[in-house]
Amino acid sequence: MPKCKVDLYAAIRRDAKAGLSIRALQRKYGVGFLTVQKALTSAWPEPRKKLPPRPTRLDPYKPMIDEMLRADLDAPRKQRHTVKRIFERLLDEHGADEISCQMVRGYVADRREEIRIQAGRGVVEAFVPQTHKPGVEAEVDFGDVTVRLAGELVTCYLFAFRLSYSGKAVHRIFASAGQEAFFEGHVHALNTLGGVPTGKVRYDNLRAAVAQVLGFSRHRVEAEHWTAFRSHYGLEALYCQPGIRGAHEKGGVEGEIGWFRRNHLVPVPEVATLAELNALIDRWDQEDDARRIRSRPRTIGEYFAAEQPLLAPLPEESFETGRLFTLRVDRYGQISVRTNRYSVPVRLIGRNVRAMLHASELVVYDGRDEVARRERLIADGGTRLELDHYLEALVRKPGALPGATALDQARSAGRFTPVHDAWWEAAVKAHGQRDGNRALIEVLLLGRHLPHEHLVAGLAAALKTGALTADAVALEARKAADTDTAEVPAPSAGSRTGIAPLPASVRAHLPPDKRPLPSVAPYDQVLRLRRDRPTP
Repeated sequence: MPKCKVDLYAAIRRDAKAGLSIRALQRKYGVGFLTVQKALTSAWPEPRKKLPPRPTRLDPYKPMIDEMLRADLDAPRKQRHTVKRIFERLLDEHGADEISCQMVRGYVADRREEIRIQAGRGVVEAFVPQTHKPGVEAEVDFGDVTVRLAGELVTCYLFAFRLSYSGKAVHRIFASAGQEAFFEGHVHALNTLGGVPTGKVRYDNLRAAVAQVLGFSRHRVEAEHWTAFRSHYGLEALYCQPGIRGAHEKGGVEGEIGWFRRNHLVPVPEVATLAELNALIDRWDQEDDARRIRSRPRTIGEYFAAEQPLLAPLPEESFETGRLFTLRVDRYGQISVRTNRYSVPVRLIGRNVRAMLHASELVVYDGRDEVARRERLIADGGTRLELDHYLEALVRKPGALPGATALDQARSAGRFTPVHDAWWEAAVKAHGQRDGNRALIEVLLLGRHLPHEHLVAGLAAALKTGALTADAVALEARKAADTDTAEVPAPSAGSRTGIAPLPASVRAHLPPDKRPLPSVAPYDQVLRLRRDRPTP
């Protein structure tokens, strides 16, 4: 049986030419006499007749609604009919009890703009095609994405920087859409592209860049840090109109974020860290160079190869993208940064420290010394504590160790392993609660000088032999470290300096050494000076 009506007509006409009668054609194709006659008359089927709209209960009241909408054309802007007011008037003035407010809302949504256009008040929305010159224009935007991060479903933000000519886009995912992420996204994109657009870069009214929108114009009061960043890289910003109308002015990057999200982030990616996810995104960006945008004759990578030499060069000096805070450490050994709390060493309680907040991490300085580096928290109101920061306090208060919040977080992060718990339990049984806690704290202090994996190996070996002291754990940990070192190939026995000599095959291809042999003759002058000096 033919798939469509055009194929059916073609088959009927072909069989009719072969000599089949009308009745035989009806039986063969299961159609009526009129269908066969129409097929023999014309090769194209007649267009399907559009059915008249079905009557609704709202039909008698549509002229009244239209009259109210026409009256709104000359009414003050703040005194025009809302859907609710139209519905109330129909009930009060015309007794329209059989209609609902939803029926009125659906009709008014389409009819209001039609009446404005008929009266010459409306403007038909049109999109004008644009031609972009290579190396001149770009677009920037953020889009939210959902990621399963370390087993937890969280909302992150996808930064996109897209060149308008080639369509080459660079993406980066951050925990927030703040100013730090905005700047780091720019730095990563410009370094990846190898240059800066020479013309305007389109932005919407992101709070990271715009401090205030001045009316309905394109003039903005920029954030000071953003102005300095633009000046450093030579970026020229063009801000889109506020609201949904402005989204059409940077439709390239809007569509790019949607395409990237549908093609690379479906299904929801599962990663341990954002750094792991961004490594995948860098690889996807490189693979996307091989695709074509709609009906373009060449790929993104081919267009970008012609555009890249036309970009302005990058500045030689780097720009600090983080935000600096001066904070006071409270009595819990914590500082508060953007509604989240982070621990620092307890020796800094009561002092002011400097905290540099980046898009993905927080770095804390005491003077010029770095005292803490922590991954930035995503959710607001969170707390991230490091057990090592509280060890000096726990030495004096060992009873506070079992209930310490930092201990729970160390267990969740895998830093406090079941081997730690087993050794701790055995130490408490052997020495009592207080001395057992103190012995474990001394073991944890060893972690400042020994690698974590060697310390865990030392705990396991000490537990196996029943050695429940910090000194025994340190000894076993150093044995594990020596075992790892012994597995590294040692230099040859003929080398007295401890450095393995080059193979003969390599030395044969080296150029001859024309340097003069070392001599001690210059040092004879020193000996003469010592002999000429009078004896005291």
